[in-house]
Amino acid sequence: MGGWKDPALWQAVQAEQRFLVTADKGFADIRSHAPGTHAGVLLLRPDQDGIRPVIELLERVLTSYDLEALARTVTVVTPRGIRIRRR
Repeated sequence: MGGWKDPALWQAVQAEQRFLVTADKGFADIRSHAPGTHAGVLLLRPDQDGIRPVIELLERVLTSYDLEALARTVTVVTPRGIRIRRR
C-alpha cells in the first residue's frame, strides 16, 4: 500500500478493521483519527532516516507490548519513549 493517498489508505484499513503501522504522522492526529474509533494506529518516528531505525522502533514495541493491548489506541513511538493515547 506504499504510495497510496492517505484517504484511500485509511478507507481500506477501516474497511478491513486493520491495525495501521505507519511512519506518516498525519495518522496520529487524534482530531481526525480519535482513539477508540478505529482498530489502532502505531506511528513509528525515528530520529534517523532509513529502514533500520524504523525496524528498531518496531522491535522495541513488539518486545515491550502485546499489540492487542494497543488496539483502538493511537500509539507514537520515538527513540525517547512510547506514548499511548486511549479513548
